[in-house]
Amino acid sequence: MTEGFETLAIHAGQEPDSLTGAVVPPIYAVSTYKQDGVGGLRGGYEYSRSANPTRTALESCLAALEGGVRGLAFASGLAAEDTLLRTVCRPGDHVIIPDDAYGGTYRLFAKVLERWGLVYDPVPLGDAAAVRAAMRPETKVIWVETPTNPLLGIADIERLASIAHDGGALLVVDNTFASPYLQQPLALGADVVVHSTTKYVGGHSDVIGGALVARDVALGEELTYHQNAMGAVAGPFDAWLTLRGVKTLGVRMDRHCDNAERVVDLLLSHPKVIEVFYPGIERHPGHEVAAKQMKRFGGMVSFRVAGGEQAAVDVCDRARLFTLGESLGGVESLIEHPGRMTHASAAGSPLEVPADLVRLSVGIETVGDLLDDLSQALG
Repeated sequence: MTEGFETLAIHAGQEPDSLTGAVVPPIYAVSTYKQDGVGGLRGGYEYSRSANPTRTALESCLAALEGGVRGLAFASGLAAEDTLLRTVCRPGDHVIIPDDAYGGTYRLFAKVLERWGLVYDPVPLGDAAAVRAAMRPETKVIWVETPTNPLLGIADIERLASIAHDGGALLVVDNTFASPYLQQPLALGADVVVHSTTKYVGGHSDVIGGALVARDVALGEELTYHQNAMGAVAGPFDAWLTLRGVKTLGVRMDRHCDNAERVVDLLLSHPKVIEVFYPGIERHPGHEVAAKQMKRFGGMVSFRVAGGEQAAVDVCDRARLFTLGESLGGVESLIEHPGRMTHASAAGSPLEVPADLVRLSVGIETVGDLLDDLSQALG
């Protein structure tokens, strides 16, 4: 029997506890496990860096939601990214990244992995011809964000999977902005999905985490080996919090999308807004692709304001219900200035964002209150 998304979110990997019948997986706050004789592992557990039952529940659930064979939970999204890249790449290899990638991802490539010998090129991933032209014999990964952070660019996952595989490379999709509820990259040909589970998956701004989900058994086993060898795993309480958030992902995403669409309508008609970035807008260059591969268009909205950088900063400072802060995907609405905040590390690089850009993470509050706050912030 095929189970729906919301059913999987509540039940996958989360059978009632065999001892007590508890319907919520326990927090196994334990480092080591009694073995049934030398080398005799009870349930496969020996040491919680290698595996922990609470983490296993989360990993199983995430794999089910993304339609993969193996899920892995990490201490942060960047820990997941680093583990993946050092698993599938070697010094001298080449990676194609988005030309407006998340600032932390860019920093990982530019300031950490480049010193290790990994070569990368920023490419507009919405342009399949440009991606194909950027491929090299040593290209091992096409790294995709769709939608991108913060300009909400859209890449055609199915087409990029074909380009990657024709060149002997993997397609990796950061699915953080969409969440598995809105988008299923593995079903479209991706090899690995990456998440900052801090964001929509956790959904409550109370836990840091990351995840990988692999489509292939052999790659999943290799990632599992490196997860243990490198050690940046999710702790049991963090895994439990994230799993709690997952249960309501579907209903939360519906409200995020509802509210974002109303916010976009306001921004499109406001005289002080000069450009709005949201894939649900029909004139958005990636709208048709997004409509094809996404269930809805998400809760992230970016826009540019008249008056330049200071005007954008002033909008952020005047907001009250929209909390000035980094991160995204929580139930509360956030506002930020990417150029000075989340994407400051990209300043002066090909990934530098417009100085007059404001990014919103639209929460699930009463939408009229959000519209009132945004109207007064815009002035």
